[in-house]
Amino acid sequence: MLTKRQNMVETMKGGKPDRFVKGYEALALVYTPFLTTGPRVVKGGEPVKNRWGVTIAYPDNAPGPFPVHDGDHIVIKDIEHWKDYVTPPSVIFSDEEWAPVVEQVSQIDRNEYFVAPFVAPGIFEQCHYLLEITNCLTAFYTNPDEMHEIIDMIADWEVQYAEQICKYIKPDALFHHDDWGSQISSFISPAMFEEFILPAYKKVYGYYKAHGVEIIVHHSDSYGENLVPFMIDMGMDVWQGVMSTNDIPGLVKKYGGQLTFMGGIDNGKVDREDSSPEVIHEEVFKYCRECGTKYFIPCTTMGDPLSIYPGVYEAVMAEIDKASAEMFK
Repeated sequence: MLTKRQNMVETMKGGKPDRFVKGYEALALVYTPFLTTGPRVVKGGEPVKNRWGVTIAYPDNAPGPFPVHDGDHIVIKDIEHWKDYVTPPSVIFSDEEWAPVVEQVSQIDRNEYFVAPFVAPGIFEQCHYLLEITNCLTAFYTNPDEMHEIIDMIADWEVQYAEQICKYIKPDALFHHDDWGSQISSFISPAMFEEFILPAYKKVYGYYKAHGVEIIVHHSDSYGENLVPFMIDMGMDVWQGVMSTNDIPGLVKKYGGQLTFMGGIDNGKVDREDSSPEVIHEEVFKYCRECGTKYFIPCTTMGDPLSIYPGVYEAVMAEIDKASAEMFK
């Protein structure tokens, strides 16, 4: 029997996996001092201001934390003078602050798991965290020079962050968040994505790949099939969060071998108060049967191995086991 890591590798390269990869099972997610020290928002708690100056809230019924964007809390109030509002936070932490992370990583069996630091928010999200989403999307048209400057600043900061991550934990995978669309459309056009976002990610993901990272798993729980060629170009290996509003079987057929698709099981369909075993079974088996056993990892679309409602993620994983029993004989 293959290890979880070996089975994921076989799935990604179109080799001989012996079962479906069960969601995140091959990824040992690691949280850096940048995320575990300093201001932290608690689910259901009061909003907090993070190191970028963005006020973050985490309502009880939300899948994750979100920025607060009323008039008093938007960080960049005048994009033409954005440098007056933003100071990139330091990524330098002491050996003592890194020590618990280094110890955690030392206990991970790298034959069984990929050591995968968790990085969020990503470059596009950091833009709209600072600007507010409508202001951000408008600025791609009205202030392209300033948007290029802001994106370059964030990408340079991410490379500095990557230097520290690679120095201390020598990861062999990366789990990086950045939502690029709604359920039905990318937030910006492919041409605009190619101009603004692609170069930044080629710089960041290129650094990780040049420093020992074997696979890059990128989370975007959205529509994004119009961006897949750019995902491949920037160095992504796995698109996690691919929603059912994308033609996942068609994507697997067209791009399998260049990109692996991890998702298909929308949290909006299964991670609900009125969810049922029957619905979870139907959603899991639908995509396992339609997408096949290579270049596809069945998973919920949420950006971590959790669910809003208790037991849902575990129920999905149990159904994937049943699908493996049917399709791997």
